[in-house]
Amino acid sequence: MTSFPFLAFLPELVLLAGALGLFVVTLGAARGATARTTALFVALALVVASALSLHQEATLFYGAYRVDAFSQWLKLAIAVGYLAVTLLSGGLADIREDLRPEYQLFVSLSVTGLLFLVSCVDVVTLVLALELSSFPLYLLVPMRRAREGQRQQMESAIKYIMFGIAANGIMLFGLSYLFGLTGTTHLPEMLVALRPVIHTPLAIVGLAMAFCGLYYKLAIFPFHFWTPDVYQGAANVTAGLIASLPKVGAVAVLVRFVSLASPDNPTVALLLTGLAIASMCYGNLIALAQKDFKRLLGFSGIAHAGYTLVGIVTLQQAGYAAALFYIVGYMLMVLACFVVIARVSRDGTNVAIEELAGLHRRSPLLAVTLLVGVFGLAGMPLFVGFMGKLSLLTAAWTGRHHALVIVAVINSAIAIYYYLQVVRQAMFGEKTTVAPEPIALCWPTRLLCGALIAAIVALGLVPAPVLNAIARSL
Repeated sequence: MTSFPFLAFLPELVLLAGALGLFVVTLGAARGATARTTALFVALALVVASALSLHQEATLFYGAYRVDAFSQWLKLAIAVGYLAVTLLSGGLADIREDLRPEYQLFVSLSVTGLLFLVSCVDVVTLVLALELSSFPLYLLVPMRRAREGQRQQMESAIKYIMFGIAANGIMLFGLSYLFGLTGTTHLPEMLVALRPVIHTPLAIVGLAMAFCGLYYKLAIFPFHFWTPDVYQGAANVTAGLIASLPKVGAVAVLVRFVSLASPDNPTVALLLTGLAIASMCYGNLIALAQKDFKRLLGFSGIAHAGYTLVGIVTLQQAGYAAALFYIVGYMLMVLACFVVIARVSRDGTNVAIEELAGLHRRSPLLAVTLLVGVFGLAGMPLFVGFMGKLSLLTAAWTGRHHALVIVAVINSAIAIYYYLQVVRQAMFGEKTTVAPEPIALCWPTRLLCGALIAAIVALGLVPAPVLNAIARSL
């Protein structure tokens, strides 16, 4: 019997009400400041609602939508990320003034899709949630304010939506194969029905194609081509959103799908291993040559998607928990970097790595935030990136994926070089043409920087409570 306890679905209800409120705001005259205040209130309410509903369980739509510990922990992570993005957005200086209320509305709709996504256990609801989370993002990219000689946002938007439609089409085709084999769209029932035929070519092809939409979200090679161009062409706030929250939802769904394969399935493990190696090597090697900070984060994001697959390759609970922990940590670390980008670039333009020179003098808090975020991404000790990678590598080594672990360690060493280039500019570089101009920070930015630094360090020093909670929820 379908149950509907109010508290279990509180995050979805709060965000839907907030999106409706933002829609009403877009119809008014004095819309800009009102939309920003409303979005901040909705984000705060969503964090509280997600925390209150942590231990609730329920189902909806005859079991197609499930609220459990797995989904509720991820909803809390997404809610925290949404609040961070809202604080990061500030006055949306790089978004067209007449579209700023609509911008906040589309962000809330995309986050709504992500909340739905982590609770979907049926193919039909999963596809609908995936599309709801994706299409608002396609609309956010071209909202960047146009400048003379700069129309990158339009090219980026076209690439983003074209690749997205192609990946989703392939995914739907693969899902049709799985439905044809099992006769059901319900994932738990599909799990049982697929086990006897999981080694057949049709099942393998169906699973591989079904993963494509998620590979696109994660920027897994070879579905990565949109990533650096979209990061560079989108507004700084939009790029920060695209680089963080959707990846949490994609990993959650990928874990649900991969769990359809049995732990001793060498074909699925081999496919994921190849994608992980290709993503890590390609992302890190191309990132070495980047001068634009957002493009560097785009290519490094491809590599980090490969690191995440290292845990999923194990096809075991420990690997799944490590992958989810790592992607939540990655969300925090990349948001820390985008806070710096958004505040260093006052007029919303892209930030070259050399423009970070003298940041320690212009804003010590931003310099520390960048240091913590970049060191975390590089996998330095004391930060969540180190513990995340250690968990992934431990799970993969225990699962006898020794070659994959060696490749991941080599790639981590390569990544340290270009991350340290960023740190060198920010902490030791000096502007030679003009005196460094101090960067004034408002209280929301100071609060966001402090919270991100604390979270990245705390999860690096004491990861066990979160890792154990994720493992118990699987």
